[in-house]
Amino acid sequence: MSASLQQLLEIMATLRDPQKGCAWDQQQSFETIVPHTLEEAYEVADSIEQQDFVGLKDELGDLLFQVIFYAQLGKEAGLFEFEDIVKGLNDKLVRRHPHVFDTPNSTLSEAELNAQWQAIKDKERSAKPVRFGDDVPLNLPALSRAAKIQKRAASLGFDWPTYQGALDKVAEEVTEVSEALSHDPDSEHSAEELGDLLFATVNVARHIKRDPEQLLRRASDKFIARFSAIEGILAQREIALSDASLAQMDEAWEEVKRRQRSGENN
Repeated sequence: MSASLQQLLEIMATLRDPQKGCAWDQQQSFETIVPHTLEEAYEVADSIEQQDFVGLKDELGDLLFQVIFYAQLGKEAGLFEFEDIVKGLNDKLVRRHPHVFDTPNSTLSEAELNAQWQAIKDKERSAKPVRFGDDVPLNLPALSRAAKIQKRAASLGFDWPTYQGALDKVAEEVTEVSEALSHDPDSEHSAEELGDLLFATVNVARHIKRDPEQLLRRASDKFIARFSAIEGILAQREIALSDASLAQMDEAWEEVKRRQRSGENN
């Protein structure tokens, strides 16, 4: 173990020390740390999407600290230690990459690699029987969880052959949402149909090998950028955003889109 990593483990132990530790760290548990772990993971993703690699180094450190924190909690409870985490990871990586470690330099196609990976995962699952979906974490973001559930079903042969089938399903769900809303927009049935539409849309993203969580974040960022540009256009016209009519905002929105299209074509 490197000196830096050993120092990090010692710092964590000191923070949790009942006598000389930090009051906040002393009070934490596995459950209370989870929200911080999720936040740090998103901050890592954000740094990567922003191409902020200086910031990424710091964010990865914050994410590593989450692992170190869980390791300390596990050690205190007599469940596991940091070395156990690392050993388990090492064993898993070697087990899941036989083409690298068992038969070095073997050449497999992408399809063969995927089939090998799935066979290994299936064998691991059979060692600890669960019902379908039980191995998909409940705390995953909804879009990511939907994609993981769909991928799991696809591995069992329940899948459209191409993205077209998934896209046709989206069109079908749009019709069902429209019918439900026209009957009663406030009903649970309308809400259920809208959920089905979101789930079907995730399936299209999965088929074209895109992460739906990233796609929605990018769409949100694009909306923020465009709406900020609307605010700028209205300001040039001496109209406060809070005072602008829907028609004025729509006009500015179309102007933003025209400018963006013009910029893309230049």
